[in-house]
Amino acid sequence: MFETAIRQLRMAMAMIWGRPINPRNLELLVDDVLKTLEEFGEPGDDVQQLLEGPFADPKDRKEFQNRSLQLTARRLMRVSPYYQKLFATHQVDPDNLTVDDLPKLPTTRKRDLQADPHAFLTKDGQPALTTRTTGTTGTPTEIWISRYEIQLWSALSALSGLLRGEIGPSESFQVNISSRATAAIQMNLDVARLAHARTRILGIIDPEESLTSLATTSDDAPTQMSTYPSYLARLINTARRMGMTRRDFHLKRVISGGEILSPALTQAAIETFGVREVSDTFGMTEVLPVSGRVCSHGHLHLDLNTGHIEVISLDTDQPATPGELGTLVITPYYPYRECMPVFRYDTRDVVRVLPDEPLHCEFAASPGTSAILGKADHLLRLPDRIVTPREILEVYEALPSQPWPARFSAQVVEQHIELTIPEAALTGITRSQVERRFTEAGLDVRIADGSVVSNEEMAHMRPIRADLLETTFAGRK
Repeated sequence: MFETAIRQLRMAMAMIWGRPINPRNLELLVDDVLKTLEEFGEPGDDVQQLLEGPFADPKDRKEFQNRSLQLTARRLMRVSPYYQKLFATHQVDPDNLTVDDLPKLPTTRKRDLQADPHAFLTKDGQPALTTRTTGTTGTPTEIWISRYEIQLWSALSALSGLLRGEIGPSESFQVNISSRATAAIQMNLDVARLAHARTRILGIIDPEESLTSLATTSDDAPTQMSTYPSYLARLINTARRMGMTRRDFHLKRVISGGEILSPALTQAAIETFGVREVSDTFGMTEVLPVSGRVCSHGHLHLDLNTGHIEVISLDTDQPATPGELGTLVITPYYPYRECMPVFRYDTRDVVRVLPDEPLHCEFAASPGTSAILGKADHLLRLPDRIVTPREILEVYEALPSQPWPARFSAQVVEQHIELTIPEAALTGITRSQVERRFTEAGLDVRIADGSVVSNEEMAHMRPIRADLLETTFAGRK
């Protein structure tokens, strides 16, 4: 117990002073938690409080954020060519930088990373692994990470998952994400190893192959699956076509991320696989290890231990006000990011700022926003309002034709939204009935003549992550 206390103290001091955290110390702390769980069945409150951080009290939260931003900016000024130049141009004083100063500084966007990626590599960084974005929303971006980072992130994830009861030695994970997401895959492997769990890395393969793995009757049958909503939709469709039911699977939980997850698809996953929970998560290659998850009230809660979160207005780049739409801007803190860090990275993911009142959800100790509503470039601007991709998708995926995975194209024509959909979306329902569904949801959506295209044509118009199919010999017909 004394050694555990020392390890906790070392971790706490590193977090407070912004010094590199020894990944091995964290791994030993994971072992301590495993032993505690084996002996007592639950972890101690002190470790849980350490992970939650000083966020319940607004004053403590702001003090922590100011100190973390200063430490991060000081390091960027020393070792990041890109931010050395940017900070000098805008006369940034890292020693006195506060949360209130951030709106005066420009954000970093994907185009900046793509224009000069080497300028973002730190002078003392030791690149070991490159990971790329999927490219479904534009040209892929390449990010380098160090061995220190991947070990640290994995140990933090394992520790957090154990304390929340989400992982453990009895779990078996199936990972159906693109093999291009090398950092995420490596983290899945390391987290499972540290938690003494089992893991299968399958990728985006033929759905029948994935279902065969999920339905195995062996002792290592998957109990948790990580995938994208669009691939989850394909698994559901294929399972139903094959006559498979919840009795064929051993899943307890599905972890979904990378795309918008609708209530209709969530319910279908629960019914098809018999899972107790479908976790809606947020993560982005450029801002690792900052991540988030959606609570039962539909709020997105991001990890404030590892990074600073802002929501800026769509039109002014100033802080968005309660009830207003804005984009998530994320600054990963040092020492959690060291090789290719970003500062005030505008994810272009749109959220709505919650009302300025206390939260009452299970993650209420951490501030939240709405769930991700879509990308800023995909917003539909009508004369009297802005319509988000989530609003369209949630109505669309709830259609009785169950057009999953969702493919459609939407544009503003005069004062309404014109929707282009595939033929499959009209199975058992007419165009006027589809339009009525949107009207009932408060959306003036119309399907004009010529706006119903073949399923193949629609696949080219709207790329999804499930399109990143990785063929295998077993999948050949």
